[in-house]
Amino acid sequence: MKLTTILLRKGYATIKLKKINTNHFELKATLNGIKGRFILDTGASNSCIDIVLADKFKLQVEDSDTKAAGAGAIGMDTKISSQNHIQMKDWKYSNFNVVLFDLTHVNTALTEHNANAVDGIIGADILERGKAIIDYNGKCLYLKKLVFKF
Repeated sequence: MKLTTILLRKGYATIKLKKINTNHFELKATLNGIKGRFILDTGASNSCIDIVLADKFKLQVEDSDTKAAGAGAIGMDTKISSQNHIQMKDWKYSNFNVVLFDLTHVNTALTEHNANAVDGIIGADILERGKAIIDYNGKCLYLKKLVFKF
């Protein structure tokens, strides 16, 4: 039996991944009803959006004391947005918090390798919440669909 079949029976959603020139995986997601392009980063503790895209994704932004670090940059100021909704294919997550900071260094690295700039990063917060399984060979991300109790 194929991995896809087993995981679909167990309630997982299948999200296609595209390998880009930097060897990152890129995926499409909808944040607050707005489509965007993201890289998958298992080493990022939180999912992030480029701060200049706050209006595009209809984010209500608040100041944060947390400093961001990664990809060669440290001590970057961040903001946070709560009460968001993210969707990847038929996987949905409401009351989602997203961190905002300047992703210029990330997008510069991508474009220097002839890859397109991204709107943000899908990090460990989503991967843990969705009990993620990454099929590197099949270029798919599997996330367990969330059940909401009312």
